[in-house]
Amino acid sequence: MPAVPSPPGAPSPGTVPIDLGADPARELAREELARQVYRDARPDPLLSGLQWLARRLDDLLRAASGISPGGGWGLVVLLVLLVAVVLVVRRRFGPTLRTASAPGAVLGSSELSADEHRRRADTHAGAGRHDDAVRERMRAIVRALEERTVLEPRRGRTAGDAAREGGRALPGAAGALAEAAHLFDETVYGGRPADAAADARMRAADATVAATRLVPTS
Repeated sequence: MPAVPSPPGAPSPGTVPIDLGADPARELAREELARQVYRDARPDPLLSGLQWLARRLDDLLRAASGISPGGGWGLVVLLVLLVAVVLVVRRRFGPTLRTASAPGAVLGSSELSADEHRRRADTHAGAGRHDDAVRERMRAIVRALEERTVLEPRRGRTAGDAAREGGRALPGAAGALAEAAHLFDETVYGGRPADAAADARMRAADATVAATRLVPTS
């Protein structure tokens, strides 16, 4: 079985001394638990459970230090368990943690046009990657509204923001925008896989928004 790589800052295999003292082990655990990565993540049931487990491991390290001041195999085992928790957290939540500063944002640093996002959506849909197709189609909708000056360009805008703001400017497309935002959130953040039907609904919403004219203000 291939070796699992250790995360940055964690002790690599073969570097943990057999006779690890209680204080060094406890300090390693505290340093890992104090990392910013654990504080910035969006709330998630699995992450909360892993954080709880990490805290319990820290408690065990504290208790073990009182029972065995000189250290021993028990502390090594606890430290290995802590490293395993870290690996699971970083593999499961790495992308989420990197974008946690703008949870739910539709557009990131990309400067693609609406048509470019539509072409990407078509490519993903043709390959059966419907989750990615839904994501790109929502980006196309938002970018198109910005290109038409219906919305002011703004980083960190969520699908819900775009639906509310766009719906006020385009009342005839309010329903289509709300449905597109719901599908986007459900697929990207709600954990529900998209399918061909979801892609078709996003295409219909995009077409409706594109065909809806601005209502003149008196």
